[in-house]
Amino acid sequence: MHQLSLPPHARRGLRALLNGFSQIFLLSHAGCGLLVVLAILLGAPHLLGGALLGGGCSMLTAQRRGYPQADIAAGLYGYNGILLGMLISAQFSWSPLLPLLIILGAGLSSLILAPWMRCMRERQWLPAFTLPFVVLSWLLLWLAQPLQLQLHSDPVTAAHSLDWLASLQALLRGLGQVIFLDQPLAGLCLWLGLLLADRRAALWALLGSAAGLSLALYQGWEQHSALAGLYGYNAALAAIALSQVHRQPWAPLLGICLALLLQPGFAALGLPPLTMPFILACWLIQASRRVLRPAATVDCTPARPD
Repeated sequence: MHQLSLPPHARRGLRALLNGFSQIFLLSHAGCGLLVVLAILLGAPHLLGGALLGGGCSMLTAQRRGYPQADIAAGLYGYNGILLGMLISAQFSWSPLLPLLIILGAGLSSLILAPWMRCMRERQWLPAFTLPFVVLSWLLLWLAQPLQLQLHSDPVTAAHSLDWLASLQALLRGLGQVIFLDQPLAGLCLWLGLLLADRRAALWALLGSAAGLSLALYQGWEQHSALAGLYGYNAALAAIALSQVHRQPWAPLLGICLALLLQPGFAALGLPPLTMPFILACWLIQASRRVLRPAATVDCTPARPD
């Protein structure tokens, strides 16, 4: 029998798309990206189409605009589009306009990211991370006032007693909420993907999620939201990002604390936090380090594949 094989350009495109899924967690690893796709399939299969459409359109936009091929291959022009595709699919009812909205949002995310990355490399700007996704999501919220753009949580996660199993499930949900998933099995798939790509990042992600859960319970915040992982995902992302560029543990630990302290402020502003607390936490630490050590420059660009 003849083995089915994809043409080289199709394999490169598929690998770049999988790298885009892994770049949501600031890693460039096709195996990790495949496990992220599996997590979506297990936790919210109705979001997978939007994720694939968003990632594909953002990459195609970058390709048509002639952006650096190495960045496209690393998935740097995929993850914002993937997140937008998932959020739009989660918040809007299906209509013929839904794919067009995803295509428009994903394309704009690449157009926003490209000049920022150029300035980051030429003028030492701070990394954009998921800023295009956050800005465009807030714009959608402003344009569609009746919609409540918020991370999903499942009412069954509320509990009056907290045992080790409920705590473990909450930690996994904290990872899943990065991509709007609240199923522990989906969170486990994500953690295995992190473990496959970078064991150190996997450990820091779990620590960040645990810190968010612990602080929420200690402060008496809504137990339902705490057990749904809504206070853990920004801390987990900050821990991953800062652990990649700082070998000392103080930076990711400080990033975890800042992300947790910043997140409640967005509720007071009437904005969904999305991943903005993680971005601000990383920016504050990187900017402070540059002020204290002006001669040192640190590149926080999500990883490229070796």
